[in-house]
Amino acid sequence: MGTDESKIPIGISSCLLGERVRYDGGHKGHSYITRTLGEYFDFKPFCPELAIGLGIPRKPIRLSRSDKGEIRCIEINDSSKDYTEKLSECADAQQTWQRQLCGYILKKDSPSCGMERVKIWDDVMPIREGVGVYADRMMQNVPYLPVEEEGRLGDAVLRENFIQRVFIMRRWHQLVADGLTLAGLIGFHARHKLIIMSHDQIYYQKLGRLVASAGKQDVAEKSKEYLLELMAGLKIRATRKNHVNVLQHIQGYLKNYLDKEDKQEMIQTIENYRTGMVPLIVPITLLNHFFRKHPNDYIENSWYMRPYPAELSLQNTI
Repeated sequence: MGTDESKIPIGISSCLLGERVRYDGGHKGHSYITRTLGEYFDFKPFCPELAIGLGIPRKPIRLSRSDKGEIRCIEINDSSKDYTEKLSECADAQQTWQRQLCGYILKKDSPSCGMERVKIWDDVMPIREGVGVYADRMMQNVPYLPVEEEGRLGDAVLRENFIQRVFIMRRWHQLVADGLTLAGLIGFHARHKLIIMSHDQIYYQKLGRLVASAGKQDVAEKSKEYLLELMAGLKIRATRKNHVNVLQHIQGYLKNYLDKEDKQEMIQTIENYRTGMVPLIVPITLLNHFFRKHPNDYIENSWYMRPYPAELSLQNTI
């Protein structure tokens, strides 16, 4: 697979890039993925159905509940053609390159690649409670990998959450590539503390204790635990309430520098965000304005106000 080291490696269902690999010879090309995210992501396309030897075109497959209650991936109208094990083994065989990724975008509703709510067929009506076989095994094998479906990228909150995790995952890979040390782990956590706080207080406390308990001798093991807990916490969607807590916390670093009018403007702007009158970018822009006048090393080093390129406009919609 080709690479562009200036971009972030992201796995993706091949059909989402416009490749004609679907059962009917079609594709599901997605313009936001190819045009907008393509500016930052180096996509690694993969189609597990092709990888296990299914052709184009091919008989469609689906998830089905067997008489024993097991979920199987079979060919429609011919249950003797069962691809469950092949798709699971296919996912197992991809672990080496998957572990080098910073995220993965899957095709929704796919019996091989769907992340959630895939139809499971039985004798009555299909129930949307399944996970694609390949996707399920991949998420078990690489549990810390940020994963999302193309359909859910249309939701502003889910889109921002996924892309934020991708950029954090890239910074983690860089941390490891540079040679993981205790000081490096402590520094990484310090720069992401405010982001973690905006997602979940419990994980914020848990990760703080984890880093505090780490020693030079066990930093490798602690870092593995840290990454799993970090990515689990970041999957929890940040809320306006939590963002307000973080914004007020950041505002505290300016208390000795702002005059009465500036303080009131900052307080009102955060309140406008809390009530949904303005998006997150508004209070963050104002804070950046004040910190340019009154620099603070901790805030300057934190990723909270610049977690990803501003050109993605993600903070304009949440």
